[in-house]
Amino acid sequence: MPARKKLKIDEIKVSCSDCSLADLCLPHGMDAADIEALDKAVKRQSPLQPGQHVYRAGDAGTSLFAVRSGCLKSYCTTEDGDEQVLGFTLPGELVGLDGLNDGHYASSSIVLETSSVCALPYTQLENLCNSLPSLHRQVMHIIGKEVTADQEMLMLLGKRSAEQRLAAFLVSLSRRYKSRSLSATEFNLPMSRQDIGNYLGLAIETVSRLFALFQEEGLLRVNRRQIVLTDLDSLKVMVEGCRLGRNTAS
Repeated sequence: MPARKKLKIDEIKVSCSDCSLADLCLPHGMDAADIEALDKAVKRQSPLQPGQHVYRAGDAGTSLFAVRSGCLKSYCTTEDGDEQVLGFTLPGELVGLDGLNDGHYASSSIVLETSSVCALPYTQLENLCNSLPSLHRQVMHIIGKEVTADQEMLMLLGKRSAEQRLAAFLVSLSRRYKSRSLSATEFNLPMSRQDIGNYLGLAIETVSRLFALFQEEGLLRVNRRQIVLTDLDSLKVMVEGCRLGRNTAS
């Protein structure tokens, strides 16, 4: 029998036009010819394992990265050596915009679960934006979303209770998973309780107590990192200003 041909990774890579996340990523709103030009510039990397860095703060800024699968955590390190979580990147979302400022990444991006990412070098991104108005519009749209997300995070930390912070975080994840045609009410948390607490400005003990409280109130069921949102509507109401009948100190 003839030897079976082995599949090479390069032969099974998904192009931008075939990617299921195209409507969430840079190709959104672009025509076939523009997507083909973008696809030629994108560099698809081998899967990254938990604990690996996509880049570290201080590294030379070279590329924008789009997550195809998995989850990344963005963070910076304070002058005291403490870690501050800045956010979590899901499939179809981008990291690396901070490298455009002064030529170096201001934050670090680390892999939380096995992830695949696509890299788009800044130099090629700039050239493509000059020649493809549709890509330029999408990049501006993404930057606008980043600014809005930062503003919402400041509002969350400054004005809302501990319960509302966790509720807002869960509602946000629900919406993001739904936009990926995944379940809006049942998903696994790729990040740890400690990372959630760090991101929300809460002690890890507070996060654990809140999960237990939400479960007791019938808002969700939790089994380690598996979350089932059993009353998503009530969580949304809580985010808008209503609170549980109890108060949990942060």
